[in-house]
Amino acid sequence: MESEEKAGDGVRAVERALDVLMAFSSGDHELSAGELLKRVDLSRPTLYRLLRTLENKGFVTSSGDPQRFSLGASVAQLAHVWSTSMDVAEVAQPMLRRLWEQTEETVALLIHQGRDRVCMAELPSAQPLSFKRGVGHRENVTRGASGRVILAHLPAPETYLPEDDGQPVDLAAFRHRLDKVRDQGYEVSRNELIKGAVAVAVPFFLGDGRVIGSLAVFGPGVRVDQQRVAFFVKLLKAESKKLSQALGQR
Repeated sequence: MESEEKAGDGVRAVERALDVLMAFSSGDHELSAGELLKRVDLSRPTLYRLLRTLENKGFVTSSGDPQRFSLGASVAQLAHVWSTSMDVAEVAQPMLRRLWEQTEETVALLIHQGRDRVCMAELPSAQPLSFKRGVGHRENVTRGASGRVILAHLPAPETYLPEDDGQPVDLAAFRHRLDKVRDQGYEVSRNELIKGAVAVAVPFFLGDGRVIGSLAVFGPGVRVDQQRVAFFVKLLKAESKKLSQALGQR
């Protein structure tokens, strides 16, 4: 009985320590003990005891007087192991499958790579008239709905414009369009990369808030009217939220 009680105390201590780590958000560089106490249901002595243990293991660092705390190198190590072992396309399969079943159109997962976005997974529509690009297809991130919805969340988006395009670009209009895409949370393109095709796309994010790619639905204009676009946007936003959460976003 006594050993069970000790085990229970150990589990509670682990839970509390995890609560302390999870109290840090992406915008927090450092937090004071007072700020942490507002976010966790702990007494001050318990908080300091946990912080000392976490600091000994490298999960927290402290500096200054009064002390301020930040996440340590051990957190970065775990994040690196997690991110390098994670297959985003595999994680996204349930989201893609639901989108495919509900839209009956081609759905795709695209990842940002350098100046491009690359199709990492695709479920083609079973309908006779449909569009698909194929896994591995690469396109400049400034082109198409699935690219621009990523671009809208990147810093200095004008640096991603093709260098050898030769076409003058109205930068003010370019930035205005991206602002609109970012505000509404989705992008739509018609007849842009494939004549007769409509693409609807939304972004998804890593735990630190960085955009990593987009989810997209592709279909022919004869089927994808404004009402269908609105329906696709609702589905895409819901699945994007689930995917971002699966990738660490709280």
